[in-house]
Amino acid sequence: QLQLVESGGGLVQPGGSLRLSCAASGFTLEYYAIGWFRQAPGKEREGVSCIGSRGGSTNYADSVKGRFTISRDNAKNTVYLQMNSLKPEDTAVYYCAARTRYGSSWPFDPYEYAYWGQGTQVTVSS
Repeated sequence: QLQLVESGGGLVQPGGSLRLSCAASGFTLEYYAIGWFRQAPGKEREGVSCIGSRGGSTNYADSVKGRFTISRDNAKNTVYLQMNSLKPEDTAVYYCAARTRYGSSWPFDPYEYAYWGQGTQVTVSS
């Protein structure tokens, strides 16, 4: 079964850091651009960051620019999201997905992504 598995979430105080991991199961990540999305209670899923298959192209939502960094290690078949200076509004379930379609110029169109993981909960609270 082709699937992505997220890990690294947890409870952290405002201003703290977490590193999320997105590992592939059943396929090789290196051929895909990977996106991180998040969904807070009562809100729509939103794109957070994405990275090209070779790692040379990255995009960030305005709300996380300067605080989050996406990277990938194709040898480990894993993509990472380093989250610093976390805020309560970053609280959400974080998902990763592989981009399989390129019909949209918008890098965070969820319909262009597949192989969604189950998500990992990030809670930022004092």
